[in-house]
Amino acid sequence: MAKKAPLPASMDFYRDNTKLKWVILVVSVLISVGSIFYTKRLVDQLKEREKQQVELFAKALEYTLNHDDDAILFITDEILFKNKSIPVIWINNQGIYQYANIEIDPRLSPVERDQLLQLEVDKMTETFPPFQMSYVNDEGQIENYGYVYYKNSFLLSQLIAFPYIQLSVLAIFGFISYLAFNYSRTAEQNQVWVGLAKETAHQLGTPLSSLMAWIEVLREDPDIKNKGIVDELDKDIRKLRVVTERFSSIGSTPVLKDENVYQLVNNVVGYLQPRVSSKINFEVYTLSETIQARVHAPLFEWVVENLCKNAVDAMGSSGTIAIKILRGSDYKVFIDISDTGKGIPKTMLSNVFRPGFTTKKRGWGLGLALAKRIIEMYHEGKIFVKSSDENLGTTFRIELMSA
Repeated sequence: MAKKAPLPASMDFYRDNTKLKWVILVVSVLISVGSIFYTKRLVDQLKEREKQQVELFAKALEYTLNHDDDAILFITDEILFKNKSIPVIWINNQGIYQYANIEIDPRLSPVERDQLLQLEVDKMTETFPPFQMSYVNDEGQIENYGYVYYKNSFLLSQLIAFPYIQLSVLAIFGFISYLAFNYSRTAEQNQVWVGLAKETAHQLGTPLSSLMAWIEVLREDPDIKNKGIVDELDKDIRKLRVVTERFSSIGSTPVLKDENVYQLVNNVVGYLQPRVSSKINFEVYTLSETIQARVHAPLFEWVVENLCKNAVDAMGSSGTIAIKILRGSDYKVFIDISDTGKGIPKTMLSNVFRPGFTTKKRGWGLGLALAKRIIEMYHEGKIFVKSSDENLGTTFRIELMSA
């Protein structure tokens, strides 16, 4: 049994591309979680520090209410006036508002200012509980003097938002880098496809010309002339000329023409039927034999032929290939190619058009990848697996623009 040829390193790369993406995703998530966790620890520490500062601020105010000595000047200078970052509002039991580190328009009236401060107090209460201030009255009883309200400083608010801004910037940078890498990789792939196709067409040219000359020699041999051998060889040579034309078309912009899809499909079937097992049946269905689509005939026939050959390989020595040609809405033409083969496992459906993917013992896994490029890049259509069930068969659908 012939062994499957090893894939080039580039093909292995494309096969492992999904795993590489998962590794990058996991590493990115770990970095993101680590960054958020570390920043959260810093935020929690700063929150606790600011809470202690506001608590000290409230106690300092409370102290000034209960003492009348030289220490008040020190407290005022070193504690009350040193807070230049944490927004605070304190309200006494008479409803008088005082504040620090809050921007208030000096043109506002006292009533408007108090209304604005009350709105700030409501917001502060939702975030942090206030600190109560008490004092000893003339009768020696402790009474509530008011409350001190506060919220996060501007620096702390920035620090809370920092990891999310950082991750957003990294995500945007990563997305742009991915697009650039993907574009570069696509351009490189295009160059490889074009170079391979052009070189193949060039290599086929010389032996093809020689074969055409030998066909003319054989036509003159009376022992061979009437046995049909020359006619069959002529068909194969015409096929090789079509293949050469197909490879030559890769890399250049093909001219799309209004073609009869039913006729093109039958051309492929007519060529393949005598060259596959007699137990494999081709069936072509259509409601109209005049359905047309804008295609490049040689390249379109190549795609249909490739799908049919894959279907033959999937079925083995017997089965049925059904091709349905339908006219859809929005000026579309659908070509469904179904087989009765072994089907494609659900886990592999997302990889069928990747370069290097194949279930055959031989082959490079480039046929479906090339078919996808031909339909989507040159014909601006779509090709996808419409359905597939193991041991029941697979259906590929081609979508084209109708004429």
